[in-house]
Amino acid sequence: MTTTHQADEIDARLLLALSQAPRATAIALADKAKLSRNTVQARLTKLEESGALQSFERRIDPAVLGYPLQAYILTNVTQRKLAEVAAALDEIPEVLEVLGLSGVADLLIQVVARDAEDLYRVAGDILGIKGVKRTNTALVMRRMVDYRTGQLARRLL
Repeated sequence: MTTTHQADEIDARLLLALSQAPRATAIALADKAKLSRNTVQARLTKLEESGALQSFERRIDPAVLGYPLQAYILTNVTQRKLAEVAAALDEIPEVLEVLGLSGVADLLIQVVARDAEDLYRVAGDILGIKGVKRTNTALVMRRMVDYRTGQLARRLL
């Protein structure tokens, strides 16, 4: 989901404090960002309502759950079947995220698997979805840069 909210310096200070301490109370965030508690509460509400703040779900390493193998599957689909393909992908537990793309593929699907044989099954499940024309799987060998946004918020300061 894309938001139309444009962060300002106050939002940036609050978001940096929140990214450094996701469990912090409004009072702790106010102290860290040097803002009033009321300002923090109002800004957090505005950011949540606009969709600027995404899920508070903690990022869990899939390996802890028995899925140490990660891969990305570039997928070409029949365009008029895109909604049905997305719904079917949502039913596959090993699918972590699906992004719509422009360019060489239509979808980028992040998946996890227990081992190579399990990945073969998951990729086959995806290829078996009606409307999926072709897939190309790439294994994640190493994470080089973790997801991050703090450096972008710091630019607003």
